[in-house]
Amino acid sequence: MAAFILKGVKNIVQKNPQDVVFLSAIRTPITRAKKGGLKDAYDHEMLATVLKATIERFPNLDPTKIDDICVGTVLSELGGSKAGRMAANHVGMPTTTTFSTVNRACASGLSAITSIANSIAIGQIDVGIAGGMESMTRNYGSRAIPTQLWHELKESPVKDARECIMSMGITSENVADRYGISRADQDAFAAESQKRATKAQVSGFFAKEIVPVTTRSIPDPEVPENTETITVTKDDGIRPNTTVEKLASMKPAFKPDGTSTAGNSSQVSDGAAAALMMRRSTAAELGLTQHIIGKWAGTQVIGCAPDEMGVGPAIAIPKLLDYTGIQKEDVGVWEINEAFASQALYCIRKLGLEDATVNPNGGAIALGHPLGATSGRMLSTLLHEMERQTQQLGVLSKCIGTGMGMASLIVRE
Repeated sequence: MAAFILKGVKNIVQKNPQDVVFLSAIRTPITRAKKGGLKDAYDHEMLATVLKATIERFPNLDPTKIDDICVGTVLSELGGSKAGRMAANHVGMPTTTTFSTVNRACASGLSAITSIANSIAIGQIDVGIAGGMESMTRNYGSRAIPTQLWHELKESPVKDARECIMSMGITSENVADRYGISRADQDAFAAESQKRATKAQVSGFFAKEIVPVTTRSIPDPEVPENTETITVTKDDGIRPNTTVEKLASMKPAFKPDGTSTAGNSSQVSDGAAAALMMRRSTAAELGLTQHIIGKWAGTQVIGCAPDEMGVGPAIAIPKLLDYTGIQKEDVGVWEINEAFASQALYCIRKLGLEDATVNPNGGAIALGHPLGATSGRMLSTLLHEMERQTQQLGVLSKCIGTGMGMASLIVRE
């Protein structure tokens, strides 16, 4: 075990100078790909918005103190590294602030958070920003699966190698078939996600975590002169009128006799997120301790079979609990990504979690899943929900395409 990870609740909740802390965790609205408010925005444009907002929230923080930025992204051209670096410089980051992107499929943002956390923990850097960005409007489809692949991989005698490019929808069907997750239960779960997200939005729960995005709207690409300037202020994938009956009427999306539909699967979405992180002792030196909202307390990742990748949280979370020395009963709020209702339900049941503690404000079925940005959205939602509930410990977990699970422990100040 690394020296900077303390085991047990008593040790984890203590405040130590070497803690890796969060000072902010913000995001753009998450909007529907090709239909929503950010459909004409660029991924790095959304990233620029949250990076700029992060700087502006801390006018006494000299940007030269920000050592590194790491951004999760999955579909961006050239891995998002060039445009992302340009966006960071564009909004005022100095050239001394370094930049990188990371792609671990759906957990790219969580990998970025963990990368910055580890760099701070070992003393490589003092201050960093972890983020995520994704325009699935612009990039989803042709870039989701390799169009050119080494022929020996396509014909590999190793089943798990071949199945790394299996449709995510089929992996959802596999989980439902193998573990007895019924269509009715999936639809009920999806309806509840929409209900919770609707309540959270109406109650203003997302207001503190969302940064408005001013961008363009192009009603008709063939008439560019009609382009409008708009400001997007809220998530637009939430469907308040969703009912189990309406979901039950939807056709299977991935195979004729399947149970996964567009209604009980995560939405294809656009969005970005960013979190300011630093060592607690650095926050003290910079006079920023009053802004600390939480701390990172460890991450674990583990592999599973590619053809049932959605079970990832069910194996990553126990590994995290063992790594940190806590019990599941110690955790007040869980954010487990709803890639599909099938896999989310399986993980909740396998782990024996109380339904009310998991995604209390809805998840990706209602809010959307902009791949590289989703972890940042979940972190922001988790920290703010822990504050509302006065909970100390929360867990963020993702299933990962090609067969992995990842989970992080978060402590609220």
